[in-house]
Amino acid sequence: MTSRFTHPNRRHLLALAGGIVAMPGILRAQSGFPSKTITLVVPYPAGGPTDVIARLVGQAIEEPLKQKVIVENKAGASGSIGTRAVATAEPDGHTIIFGNNQTHGNNMFLLKDPGYDAIKDFAPLAGAGAFPHALVVKNALPVKTLPELIAYAKANPGKLNYGSTGVGSGSHLSMELLLKRTGTSMQHVPYRGAPPLVQDIIAGTIDVSLSTLPSVIKQVQAGQMRGIGVASAKRPGQVPDIPTFREQGITNADAESWAAFFAPAKTPKPALDMLSGAIVAALKSAPVAEKITALGFALDVRAPNDFGAYLKREIDTWADVIKTLGIKPA
Repeated sequence: MTSRFTHPNRRHLLALAGGIVAMPGILRAQSGFPSKTITLVVPYPAGGPTDVIARLVGQAIEEPLKQKVIVENKAGASGSIGTRAVATAEPDGHTIIFGNNQTHGNNMFLLKDPGYDAIKDFAPLAGAGAFPHALVVKNALPVKTLPELIAYAKANPGKLNYGSTGVGSGSHLSMELLLKRTGTSMQHVPYRGAPPLVQDIIAGTIDVSLSTLPSVIKQVQAGQMRGIGVASAKRPGQVPDIPTFREQGITNADAESWAAFFAPAKTPKPALDMLSGAIVAALKSAPVAEKITALGFALDVRAPNDFGAYLKREIDTWADVIKTLGIKPA
């Protein structure tokens, strides 16, 4: 005989389902959040891949949160200007940020005074995934593989330059790691974000860059620059014809730039829970995931606790790399 105490009847299931559906509304009523427009800060210029992903997620969370979400670009100082603004914002959940391994990791060791603490001043909302790095060269450079680039650089000392999205950025540190591992050297040219860097590679002003794949994938596919390697364990599905560093004999220079959403640390838990739930659901939804993946971003959605532990490990890893490379705070 089936016990009514161990197997809920249909009426009970319907009531339970109704409770789950109503939960966001209940939390909203209890916490008063959100009570106004939510500002999602992107600490980089408009038009780059970080900006595009933030806008896709921002639009997707408007409906579940029942509030308008505006994306505000606050670029400069390796992303620290926008990050500092969020760290010091009113911790009520209405100001959040889409940060990355630069803003919430490397800046702690590369800036004398970033104006915030990546761990103490922020509460993780969701880990989004990572930007694989692609090694690209201008079309006029006579190299088609990583070994050819290394040989060319060694045969032409002082001739090549490489561009990055700023001192201490993922593209800077990952390129310096590659140069150290291969015993080569190039002149570093820092930029304020990906769009101007990409334009100068196309124009031929910049010879080489180890940039995030979303920054260069369209230009590589259009033949405006040449992709010769990816700093990941496997080839990204968007560019299956570009071999990994490992496939080309460089096994110790992998690098990816993670990205995640954060709120100020003292934000009330009900607001954090609502924001986290909405962002995680948006990242996992098929329409948003497909558009983000098409940019060359590798989704790896993590809940706050899981991402918090990952964040601490990443900070330790790259702090060691920065120390080993001897890069000093600016």
